[in-house]
Amino acid sequence: MTVDIPLRAVSETNQREHWSSRNRRRKQQRGWTTLYLNSNRPPPLPVRVTLVRIAPRPLDTDNLWSSLKAFRDGVADHYEVDDNDEQIAWDVAQEKGEPKEYAVRINVEPQS
Repeated sequence: MTVDIPLRAVSETNQREHWSSRNRRRKQQRGWTTLYLNSNRPPPLPVRVTLVRIAPRPLDTDNLWSSLKAFRDGVADHYEVDDNDEQIAWDVAQEKGEPKEYAVRINVEPQS
């Protein structure tokens, strides 16, 4: 099962912003992720989840993981487990998007 969430995954490592702006963005990303998963019925645990950041410019691996943290938390919220639960295997990737194209693709597959 694959869903595309039309939100921008921002690397928080180098952001200089007020804490309330950061928290508002995280809450939005986490909430939309849970909502999209609830409406698309992903497979039951155990699963392999791949989070794909789609944006015009790539990030290095540290920033990539940082930018997808709230989406990861949203997936864990959907399954009602902690994001370090062994029943979920995590992968991250990124794809080059068109100018001003931003999204996060979440692919959830049954784990064998």
